[in-house]
Amino acid sequence: MHYIPNIIFLILLIAGFGLFVKSLQKIYRNIRLGREINRSDRRGERWATMATVAMGQSKMTKRPVAGILHLFVYVGFIIINIELIEIVVDGIFGTHRFLSTILGSTVYGFFTATLEVLALLVVIGVVVFFIRRNFYGVKRLTMKELLGWPKEDANWILIIEFALMMAFFTMNASDFILQSNGYDHFVKVGSFPISEMTFVPFLEVFSFDNGFLFGVERAAWWFHFVGILFFMNYLYYSKHLHIILAFPSTWYANLEEKGKFNNLESVTKEIKLMMDPNADPYAAPVEGEAETPAKFGAEDIFDLNQVQLLNAYSCTECGRCTAVCPANITGKKLSPRAILMKTRDRLEEVGKNIDKNGKFVDDGKKLLNDYITKEELWACTTCNACTEACPVLLDPLSIIFEMRRFLVMEQSAAPQELNLMMTNVENNAAPWQYNQADRLNWAKD
Repeated sequence: MHYIPNIIFLILLIAGFGLFVKSLQKIYRNIRLGREINRSDRRGERWATMATVAMGQSKMTKRPVAGILHLFVYVGFIIINIELIEIVVDGIFGTHRFLSTILGSTVYGFFTATLEVLALLVVIGVVVFFIRRNFYGVKRLTMKELLGWPKEDANWILIIEFALMMAFFTMNASDFILQSNGYDHFVKVGSFPISEMTFVPFLEVFSFDNGFLFGVERAAWWFHFVGILFFMNYLYYSKHLHIILAFPSTWYANLEEKGKFNNLESVTKEIKLMMDPNADPYAAPVEGEAETPAKFGAEDIFDLNQVQLLNAYSCTECGRCTAVCPANITGKKLSPRAILMKTRDRLEEVGKNIDKNGKFVDDGKKLLNDYITKEELWACTTCNACTEACPVLLDPLSIIFEMRRFLVMEQSAAPQELNLMMTNVENNAAPWQYNQADRLNWAKD
Protein backbone atom coordinates (compact mmCIF):
# COMPACT_ATOMS: atom_id res chain seq x y z
CA MET A 1 0.00 0.00 0.00
CA HIS A 2 2.93 2.32 0.74
CA TYR A 3 4.01 2.22 -2.92
CA ILE A 4 0.58 2.95 -4.47
CA PRO A 5 1.18 6.75 -4.78
CA ASN A 6 4.54 6.07 -6.44
CA ILE A 7 2.94 3.67 -8.93
CA ILE A 8 0.15 6.16 -9.72
CA PHE A 9 2.76 8.88 -10.18
CA LEU A 10 4.78 6.73 -12.59
CA ILE A 11 1.69 5.82 -14.63
CA LEU A 12 0.69 9.50 -14.93
CA LEU A 13 4.25 10.46 -15.85
CA ILE A 14 4.50 7.87 -18.63
CA ALA A 15 0.99 8.62 -19.93
CA GLY A 16 1.59 12.38 -19.90
CA PHE A 17 4.89 12.27 -21.76
CA GLY A 18 3.58 9.54 -24.08
CA LEU A 19 0.63 11.70 -25.19
CA PHE A 20 2.95 14.67 -25.58
CA VAL A 21 5.31 12.74 -27.86
CA LYS A 22 2.34 11.48 -29.89
CA SER A 23 1.16 15.08 -30.40
CA LEU A 24 4.63 16.15 -31.53
CA GLN A 25 4.70 13.26 -34.01
CA LYS A 26 1.40 14.47 -35.50
CA ILE A 27 2.73 17.99 -35.87
CA TYR A 28 5.91 16.68 -37.48
CA ARG A 29 3.89 14.54 -39.91
CA ASN A 30 1.67 17.48 -40.85
CA ILE A 31 4.65 19.77 -41.46
CA ARG A 32 6.19 17.08 -43.67
CA LEU A 33 3.14 17.36 -45.97
CA GLY A 34 4.73 20.50 -47.39
CA ARG A 35 7.43 20.71 -50.03
CA GLU A 36 11.00 20.18 -48.91
CA ILE A 37 13.18 23.26 -48.75
CA ASN A 38 16.90 23.50 -48.06
CA ARG A 39 17.59 25.87 -45.19
CA SER A 40 20.78 24.28 -43.92
CA ASP A 41 23.11 27.05 -45.07
CA ARG A 42 24.80 29.67 -42.86
CA ARG A 43 24.60 27.40 -39.82
CA GLY A 44 26.56 29.69 -37.52
CA GLU A 45 24.24 32.58 -38.28
CA ARG A 46 21.21 30.35 -37.76
CA TRP A 47 22.37 29.17 -34.34
CA ALA A 48 23.10 32.78 -33.34
CA THR A 49 19.67 33.90 -34.58
CA MET A 50 17.91 31.18 -32.61
CA ALA A 51 19.89 32.03 -29.47
CA THR A 52 19.16 35.77 -29.61
CA VAL A 53 15.59 35.75 -30.95
CA ALA A 54 14.01 32.56 -29.54
CA MET A 55 15.97 32.21 -26.34
CA GLY A 56 17.07 35.79 -25.78
CA GLN A 57 13.70 37.34 -26.73
CA SER A 58 15.54 40.15 -28.53
CA LYS A 59 12.60 41.20 -30.74
CA MET A 60 10.06 41.17 -27.90
CA THR A 61 11.64 44.19 -26.22
CA LYS A 62 10.80 46.49 -29.14
CA ARG A 63 7.59 46.96 -27.15
CA PRO A 64 9.31 47.37 -23.75
CA VAL A 65 6.42 46.85 -21.31
CA ALA A 66 4.99 43.79 -23.03
CA GLY A 67 8.50 42.52 -23.75
CA ILE A 68 9.68 42.69 -20.13
CA LEU A 69 6.48 41.11 -18.80
CA HIS A 70 6.75 38.35 -21.40
CA LEU A 71 10.36 37.81 -20.31
CA PHE A 72 9.17 37.46 -16.69
CA VAL A 73 6.63 34.81 -17.67
CA TYR A 74 8.88 33.00 -20.14
CA VAL A 75 12.05 32.83 -18.04
CA GLY A 76 10.21 32.33 -14.77
CA PHE A 77 7.96 29.54 -15.98
CA ILE A 78 10.82 27.69 -17.73
CA ILE A 79 13.24 27.89 -14.80
CA ILE A 80 10.59 27.05 -12.21
CA ASN A 81 9.87 23.85 -14.09
CA ILE A 82 13.45 22.75 -13.46
CA GLU A 83 11.90 21.70 -10.16
CA LEU A 84 10.08 19.05 -12.19
CA ILE A 85 13.33 17.05 -11.92
CA GLU A 86 12.94 17.02 -8.15
CA ILE A 87 9.23 16.24 -8.38
CA VAL A 88 9.91 13.28 -10.68
CA VAL A 89 12.55 11.80 -8.37
CA ASP A 90 10.43 12.41 -5.26
CA GLY A 91 7.35 10.96 -6.96
CA ILE A 92 9.03 7.77 -8.17
CA PHE A 93 11.18 7.00 -5.10
CA GLY A 94 9.07 8.55 -2.34
CA THR A 95 11.78 11.02 -1.26
CA HIS A 96 11.16 14.62 -0.21
CA ARG A 97 13.13 17.63 -1.47
CA PHE A 98 15.61 15.33 -3.19
CA LEU A 99 17.75 18.12 -4.65
CA SER A 100 18.62 19.39 -1.16
CA THR A 101 20.73 16.25 -0.64
CA ILE A 102 22.59 16.92 -3.91
CA LEU A 103 23.03 20.69 -3.77
CA GLY A 104 23.52 21.14 -0.03
CA SER A 105 21.48 23.37 2.25
CA THR A 106 23.04 26.71 1.21
CA VAL A 107 22.83 26.21 -2.55
CA TYR A 108 19.40 24.61 -2.27
CA GLY A 109 18.17 27.56 -0.22
CA PHE A 110 19.36 29.97 -2.92
CA PHE A 111 17.73 27.76 -5.57
CA THR A 112 14.29 27.67 -3.89
CA ALA A 113 14.41 31.41 -3.07
CA THR A 114 15.19 32.16 -6.73
CA LEU A 115 12.25 30.02 -7.84
CA GLU A 116 9.96 31.89 -5.46
CA VAL A 117 11.00 35.29 -6.82
CA LEU A 118 10.57 34.07 -10.38
CA ALA A 119 7.15 32.63 -9.52
CA LEU A 120 6.09 36.05 -8.21
CA LEU A 121 7.24 37.67 -11.46
CA VAL A 122 5.22 35.08 -13.42
CA VAL A 123 2.13 35.92 -11.36
CA ILE A 124 2.61 39.65 -11.97
CA GLY A 125 3.08 39.02 -15.69
CA VAL A 126 0.03 36.79 -16.21
CA VAL A 127 -2.24 39.07 -14.15
CA VAL A 128 -1.20 42.15 -16.15
CA PHE A 129 -1.56 40.23 -19.43
CA PHE A 130 -5.04 39.01 -18.44
CA ILE A 131 -6.20 42.54 -17.58
CA ARG A 132 -4.56 43.98 -20.68
CA ARG A 133 -6.07 41.36 -22.97
CA ASN A 134 -9.61 41.50 -21.56
CA PHE A 135 -10.15 45.00 -20.15
CA TYR A 136 -7.56 47.40 -21.56
CA GLY A 137 -8.77 47.22 -25.17
CA VAL A 138 -5.53 46.78 -27.12
CA LYS A 139 -6.74 46.84 -30.72
CA ARG A 140 -4.58 43.99 -32.04
CA LEU A 141 -5.88 41.75 -29.23
CA THR A 142 -9.54 42.41 -29.96
CA MET A 143 -9.71 41.87 -33.72
CA LYS A 144 -12.35 39.56 -35.16
CA GLU A 145 -9.96 36.70 -35.99
CA LEU A 146 -9.42 36.32 -32.22
CA LEU A 147 -13.10 35.94 -31.38
CA GLY A 148 -14.07 32.55 -29.96
CA TRP A 149 -11.43 29.92 -29.31
CA PRO A 150 -8.28 32.08 -29.90
CA LYS A 151 -9.32 34.48 -27.14
CA GLU A 152 -10.43 31.66 -24.84
CA ASP A 153 -7.18 29.82 -25.45
CA ALA A 154 -5.08 32.84 -24.49
CA ASN A 155 -7.11 33.32 -21.30
CA TRP A 156 -6.97 29.65 -20.36
CA ILE A 157 -3.19 29.63 -20.64
CA LEU A 158 -2.94 32.65 -18.32
CA ILE A 159 -5.36 31.04 -15.85
CA ILE A 160 -3.46 27.73 -15.90
CA GLU A 161 -0.13 29.46 -15.31
CA PHE A 162 -1.63 31.50 -12.45
CA ALA A 163 -3.13 28.36 -10.85
CA LEU A 164 0.20 26.50 -11.13
CA MET A 165 2.04 29.34 -9.39
CA MET A 166 -0.59 29.45 -6.62
CA ALA A 167 -0.13 25.70 -6.11
CA PHE A 168 3.64 26.25 -6.03
CA PHE A 169 3.36 28.89 -3.28
CA THR A 170 0.82 26.81 -1.31
CA MET A 171 3.08 23.77 -1.46
CA ASN A 172 6.09 25.77 -0.24
CA ALA A 173 4.16 27.55 2.50
CA SER A 174 2.68 24.40 4.01
CA ASP A 175 6.07 22.67 3.62
CA PHE A 176 7.74 25.54 5.51
CA ILE A 177 5.29 25.31 8.43
CA LEU A 178 5.69 21.53 8.62
CA GLN A 179 9.48 21.98 8.62
CA SER A 180 9.20 24.54 11.42
CA ASN A 181 6.99 22.14 13.42
CA GLY A 182 9.46 19.30 12.91
CA TYR A 183 6.75 17.13 11.37
CA ASP A 184 7.76 13.62 10.25
CA HIS A 185 10.38 13.76 7.45
CA PHE A 186 10.05 17.52 6.81
CA VAL A 187 13.61 18.56 7.71
CA LYS A 188 14.51 22.25 7.48
CA VAL A 189 15.74 22.84 3.93
CA GLY A 190 15.15 25.57 1.37
CA SER A 191 14.29 29.24 1.57
CA PHE A 192 10.79 30.50 0.73
CA PRO A 193 10.75 34.32 1.06
CA ILE A 194 7.57 34.99 -0.93
CA SER A 195 5.56 32.16 0.63
CA GLU A 196 6.68 33.18 4.13
CA MET A 197 5.42 36.73 3.60
CA THR A 198 2.12 35.84 1.96
CA PHE A 199 0.83 32.26 2.19
CA VAL A 200 2.34 31.23 5.55
CA PRO A 201 0.53 33.95 7.55
CA PHE A 202 -2.72 33.02 5.82
CA LEU A 203 -2.37 29.34 6.77
CA GLU A 204 -1.27 30.16 10.32
CA VAL A 205 -4.37 32.27 10.93
CA PHE A 206 -6.49 29.12 10.88
CA SER A 207 -4.12 27.19 13.18
CA PHE A 208 -4.34 24.06 11.06
CA ASP A 209 -2.88 20.95 12.62
CA ASN A 210 0.07 19.14 11.05
CA GLY A 211 -2.08 16.41 9.55
CA PHE A 212 -4.23 18.92 7.66
CA LEU A 213 -1.18 20.91 6.52
CA PHE A 214 0.39 17.68 5.26
CA GLY A 215 -2.77 17.09 3.19
CA VAL A 216 -2.56 20.65 1.83
CA GLU A 217 1.10 20.20 0.91
CA ARG A 218 0.44 16.88 -0.82
CA ALA A 219 -2.62 18.24 -2.66
CA ALA A 220 -0.64 21.26 -3.91
CA TRP A 221 2.29 19.01 -4.89
CA TRP A 222 0.04 16.68 -6.91
CA PHE A 223 -1.83 19.62 -8.45
CA HIS A 224 1.46 21.17 -9.55
CA PHE A 225 2.64 17.88 -11.09
CA VAL A 226 -0.61 16.99 -12.85
CA GLY A 227 -1.00 20.63 -13.92
CA ILE A 228 2.38 20.59 -15.66
CA LEU A 229 1.44 17.38 -17.52
CA PHE A 230 -1.91 18.89 -18.50
CA PHE A 231 -0.28 22.14 -19.65
CA MET A 232 2.29 20.20 -21.68
CA ASN A 233 -0.40 18.24 -23.54
CA TYR A 234 -2.68 21.27 -23.90
CA LEU A 235 0.02 22.96 -26.00
CA TYR A 236 -0.97 20.86 -29.04
CA TYR A 237 -4.35 22.61 -29.12
CA SER A 238 -3.00 26.03 -28.27
CA LYS A 239 -1.19 28.96 -29.84
CA HIS A 240 1.32 28.49 -27.04
CA LEU A 241 2.89 25.73 -29.07
CA HIS A 242 5.36 28.50 -29.94
CA ILE A 243 7.04 27.77 -26.58
CA ILE A 244 8.57 24.79 -28.39
CA LEU A 245 8.36 25.64 -32.10
CA ALA A 246 9.83 29.15 -31.83
CA PHE A 247 13.26 27.52 -31.67
CA PRO A 248 13.14 25.60 -34.98
CA SER A 249 11.21 28.47 -36.59
CA THR A 250 13.96 30.97 -35.85
CA TRP A 251 16.65 28.48 -36.90
CA TYR A 252 14.96 27.88 -40.28
CA ALA A 253 14.05 31.54 -40.77
CA ASN A 254 14.69 33.25 -44.09
CA LEU A 255 18.03 35.03 -43.66
CA GLU A 256 17.95 36.78 -47.03
CA GLU A 257 17.37 40.53 -47.30
CA LYS A 258 13.80 41.64 -46.76
CA GLY A 259 12.01 41.99 -50.08
CA LYS A 260 14.18 39.46 -51.93
CA PHE A 261 11.76 37.00 -53.52
CA ASN A 262 12.63 33.55 -54.73
CA ASN A 263 12.77 32.76 -58.44
CA LEU A 264 11.34 29.56 -59.86
CA GLU A 265 14.21 27.54 -61.24
CA SER A 266 12.07 26.17 -64.06
CA VAL A 267 11.15 29.69 -65.20
CA THR A 268 14.75 30.86 -64.89
CA LYS A 269 15.81 27.94 -67.04
CA GLU A 270 13.27 28.85 -69.75
CA ILE A 271 14.49 32.45 -69.80
CA LYS A 272 18.08 31.30 -70.15
CA LEU A 273 17.04 29.12 -73.11
CA MET A 274 15.35 32.13 -74.71
CA MET A 275 18.42 34.32 -74.23
CA ASP A 276 21.00 31.75 -75.32
CA PRO A 277 20.68 30.99 -79.06
CA ASN A 278 23.01 28.00 -78.71
CA ALA A 279 21.04 26.29 -75.92
CA ASP A 280 19.36 22.97 -76.70
CA PRO A 281 15.79 23.00 -75.33
CA TYR A 282 15.62 19.22 -75.65
CA ALA A 283 18.81 18.51 -73.74
CA ALA A 284 18.53 16.19 -70.75
CA PRO A 285 18.33 18.10 -67.46
CA VAL A 286 21.58 18.46 -65.54
CA GLU A 287 21.67 16.49 -62.30
CA GLY A 288 20.49 18.68 -59.43
CA GLU A 289 18.40 21.00 -61.59
CA ALA A 290 14.71 21.24 -60.76
CA GLU A 291 12.21 19.75 -63.16
CA THR A 292 9.26 21.84 -64.21
CA PRO A 293 6.93 21.82 -61.18
CA ALA A 294 3.50 20.23 -61.46
CA LYS A 295 2.04 23.47 -60.19
CA PHE A 296 3.24 27.06 -60.00
CA GLY A 297 2.63 28.72 -56.65
CA ALA A 298 0.39 27.41 -53.87
CA GLU A 299 -3.29 26.49 -53.92
CA ASP A 300 -3.31 24.28 -50.82
CA ILE A 301 -1.04 23.40 -47.92
CA PHE A 302 0.66 20.65 -49.98
CA ASP A 303 2.07 23.35 -52.27
CA LEU A 304 3.64 25.36 -49.46
CA ASN A 305 7.08 24.47 -48.17
CA GLN A 306 7.72 22.85 -44.80
CA VAL A 307 9.09 26.03 -43.19
CA GLN A 308 5.89 27.88 -44.10
CA LEU A 309 3.83 25.13 -42.43
CA LEU A 310 6.14 25.26 -39.40
CA ASN A 311 5.49 29.02 -39.30
CA ALA A 312 1.75 28.40 -39.23
CA TYR A 313 2.13 26.18 -36.15
CA SER A 314 4.55 28.63 -34.50
CA CYS A 315 2.35 31.73 -34.72
CA THR A 316 1.83 33.29 -31.28
CA GLU A 317 -1.24 35.23 -32.51
CA CYS A 318 0.23 38.35 -30.87
CA GLY A 319 -0.91 40.48 -33.81
CA ARG A 320 2.22 42.59 -34.07
CA CYS A 321 2.31 41.79 -37.79
CA THR A 322 -1.28 42.90 -38.31
CA ALA A 323 -0.80 46.02 -36.19
CA VAL A 324 1.85 47.33 -38.62
CA CYS A 325 0.25 46.09 -41.85
CA PRO A 326 -0.63 49.16 -43.98
CA ALA A 327 -3.40 47.26 -45.76
CA ASN A 328 -5.06 46.35 -42.47
CA ILE A 329 -4.55 49.83 -41.01
CA THR A 330 -6.37 51.35 -43.99
CA GLY A 331 -9.35 49.02 -43.59
CA LYS A 332 -8.49 46.27 -46.06
CA LYS A 333 -9.48 42.69 -45.29
CA LEU A 334 -5.90 41.45 -45.02
CA SER A 335 -4.48 40.39 -41.65
CA PRO A 336 -1.05 38.67 -41.80
CA ARG A 337 -1.85 36.99 -38.48
CA ALA A 338 -5.05 35.54 -39.96
CA ILE A 339 -3.08 34.20 -42.95
CA LEU A 340 -0.99 32.06 -40.60
CA MET A 341 -3.98 31.08 -38.45
CA LYS A 342 -5.99 30.00 -41.49
CA THR A 343 -3.04 28.05 -42.86
CA ARG A 344 -2.78 26.23 -39.53
CA ASP A 345 -6.54 25.54 -39.49
CA ARG A 346 -6.37 24.01 -42.96
CA LEU A 347 -3.28 22.01 -42.01
CA GLU A 348 -5.06 20.63 -38.94
CA GLU A 349 -8.10 19.75 -41.05
CA VAL A 350 -5.90 17.83 -43.48
CA GLY A 351 -4.21 16.08 -40.54
CA LYS A 352 -7.57 14.93 -39.15
CA ASN A 353 -8.49 13.69 -42.64
CA ILE A 354 -5.33 11.57 -42.67
CA ASP A 355 -5.99 10.28 -39.14
CA LYS A 356 -9.48 9.21 -40.18
CA ASN A 357 -8.68 7.64 -43.56
CA GLY A 358 -5.07 6.54 -43.21
CA LYS A 359 -4.18 8.88 -46.07
CA PHE A 360 -5.46 12.17 -47.41
CA VAL A 361 -8.80 11.82 -49.19
CA ASP A 362 -9.85 14.80 -51.29
CA ASP A 363 -12.36 16.79 -49.25
CA GLY A 364 -13.18 19.28 -51.97
CA LYS A 365 -11.52 22.12 -50.07
CA LYS A 366 -8.43 24.20 -50.68
CA LEU A 367 -6.51 26.77 -48.68
CA LEU A 368 -7.24 29.24 -51.48
CA ASN A 369 -10.85 30.50 -51.45
CA ASP A 370 -12.08 28.11 -48.71
CA TYR A 371 -9.78 29.67 -46.10
CA ILE A 372 -7.89 32.58 -47.62
CA THR A 373 -9.69 34.80 -50.10
CA LYS A 374 -8.32 36.52 -53.19
CA GLU A 375 -9.30 39.84 -51.66
CA GLU A 376 -6.92 39.24 -48.78
CA LEU A 377 -4.08 38.20 -51.07
CA TRP A 378 -4.30 41.17 -53.42
CA ALA A 379 -4.59 43.65 -50.54
CA CYS A 380 -0.96 42.90 -49.59
CA THR A 381 1.56 45.59 -50.59
CA THR A 382 4.55 43.21 -50.04
CA CYS A 383 6.14 45.86 -47.82
CA ASN A 384 7.54 43.25 -45.39
CA ALA A 385 6.33 45.15 -42.32
CA CYS A 386 4.76 41.94 -41.01
CA THR A 387 7.97 39.89 -41.31
CA GLU A 388 9.97 42.67 -39.66
CA ALA A 389 7.53 42.92 -36.74
CA CYS A 390 7.20 39.22 -35.95
CA PRO A 391 8.96 38.41 -32.64
CA VAL A 392 9.90 34.90 -33.85
CA LEU A 393 10.77 35.70 -37.51
CA LEU A 394 7.70 34.14 -39.13
CA ASP A 395 7.01 34.99 -42.77
CA PRO A 396 3.31 35.30 -43.66
CA LEU A 397 4.28 37.29 -46.76
CA SER A 398 5.88 34.21 -48.35
CA ILE A 399 2.53 32.38 -48.14
CA ILE A 400 0.72 35.33 -49.68
CA PHE A 401 3.32 35.54 -52.44
CA GLU A 402 3.07 31.83 -53.34
CA MET A 403 -0.71 31.97 -53.47
CA ARG A 404 -0.64 35.05 -55.67
CA ARG A 405 1.87 33.28 -57.89
CA PHE A 406 -0.67 30.47 -58.31
CA LEU A 407 -3.43 32.91 -59.21
CA VAL A 408 -1.27 34.60 -61.85
CA MET A 409 0.59 31.65 -63.36
CA GLU A 410 -2.01 28.91 -63.07
CA GLN A 411 -5.35 30.70 -63.25
CA SER A 412 -4.44 33.98 -64.99
CA ALA A 413 -6.58 35.54 -62.29
CA ALA A 414 -4.63 38.71 -61.58
CA PRO A 415 -6.56 41.98 -61.22
CA GLN A 416 -6.99 43.95 -64.44
CA GLU A 417 -4.46 46.58 -63.38
CA LEU A 418 -1.75 43.95 -62.92
CA ASN A 419 -2.61 42.21 -66.20
CA LEU A 420 -2.26 45.54 -68.00
CA MET A 421 1.09 46.19 -66.29
CA MET A 422 2.43 42.73 -67.19
CA THR A 423 1.28 43.13 -70.79
CA ASN A 424 3.13 46.44 -70.98
CA VAL A 425 6.28 44.84 -69.55
CA GLU A 426 6.03 42.07 -72.13
CA ASN A 427 5.44 44.41 -75.05
CA ASN A 428 7.31 47.57 -74.02
CA ALA A 429 9.84 46.30 -71.45
CA ALA A 430 8.30 48.77 -69.00
CA PRO A 431 5.13 48.93 -66.88
CA TRP A 432 3.82 51.94 -68.83
CA GLN A 433 2.07 51.87 -72.16
CA TYR A 434 4.77 53.75 -74.06
CA ASN A 435 6.74 52.73 -77.09
CA GLN A 436 10.25 51.62 -76.14
CA ALA A 437 11.69 54.43 -78.22
CA ASP A 438 9.79 56.98 -76.12
CA ARG A 439 10.75 55.64 -72.70
CA LEU A 440 13.39 58.31 -72.03
CA ASN A 441 11.34 61.28 -73.23
CA TRP A 442 10.70 62.29 -69.62
CA ALA A 443 14.42 63.13 -69.28
CA LYS A 444 14.11 65.85 -71.97
CA ASP A 445 11.43 67.75 -70.05
